[in-house]
Amino acid sequence: MTKIILIAGPTGSGKSDIALKLAKKINGEIINADSMQVYKQIKILSARPKNFFNIKHYLYGNISVKINFSSGIWIREVKKVIKKIIRKKKIPIFVGGTGLYFKLLTDGISNIPTTPIKIRSKVRKLNKKIGNKKFYNLLVKIDPLSEGKIMNTDTQRLVRAYEVILHTKKSIFVWQINNTQLFKKFDFIKIFINPEKKILEKITRLRLKKMFENNVIKEVKDFLKLDIDPSLPVNKILGISEIKDYLNKKLSLEKTFELTFIRTRQYIKRQLTWSRGHMKDWIRIYNPNFDILTKKIVNIISSS
Repeated sequence: MTKIILIAGPTGSGKSDIALKLAKKINGEIINADSMQVYKQIKILSARPKNFFNIKHYLYGNISVKINFSSGIWIREVKKVIKKIIRKKKIPIFVGGTGLYFKLLTDGISNIPTTPIKIRSKVRKLNKKIGNKKFYNLLVKIDPLSEGKIMNTDTQRLVRAYEVILHTKKSIFVWQINNTQLFKKFDFIKIFINPEKKILEKITRLRLKKMFENNVIKEVKDFLKLDIDPSLPVNKILGISEIKDYLNKKLSLEKTFELTFIRTRQYIKRQLTWSRGHMKDWIRIYNPNFDILTKKIVNIISSS
């Protein structure tokens, strides 16, 4: 059975470096599994890898920020890329921090029709206006199946469930029952990089500092000039709203940095919580040393 390597982990865990070293050792090629690193115009803020060192990378910076990019589009592109890599007799290595992408690979995908931007925008405005608790109660009224299955603090899932039933007249949980398993014939080796909290915070602060030193303000300024629809997923990239406030003279540069750091730290916490709930059968590796990690992963692959 053909092997596919999955390397997941929170922001700042060193996944990209590990994937690169691993690809060199096992004749692999790398596929992006980060929903924000797909965007062409946001390179610095999304922490897109800079150097590929002659290792072929796919689905990085290939999508315009004006496109309503979804997990369905991503999985469609992934199928093409996997075929291409296997045809070359190489090993596909997925790397990223978007848990949903990995879940689609291992568990399958629901064929939910794409929600029109008008409906997405309408639902997001409603959520923002009334808040999560009231929004949750509205969702349960029109979609009783959602009761108890989504926390009333989980904005992303609440909004997604609401827009699906509004557009399709069918609960998202009904759609999910009919998942299509796309990759049954592959042997997934699932690795989650999980450094200690203190290490992650230190790396996050250093990386953010480099972003601010490397013209991230200009990158966001140029992005804002494009006048992107606020309902598009690209707007979720951490730091955009804070830097926008800085450009509008609502925040000092120091406060902008600190707020972006706090939001990133909160996002890391959510990534780790999600992984504990959805990646229970993944091999968790805690050692932050890249060389030791790579050796461990090679041993896991060899013995599987």
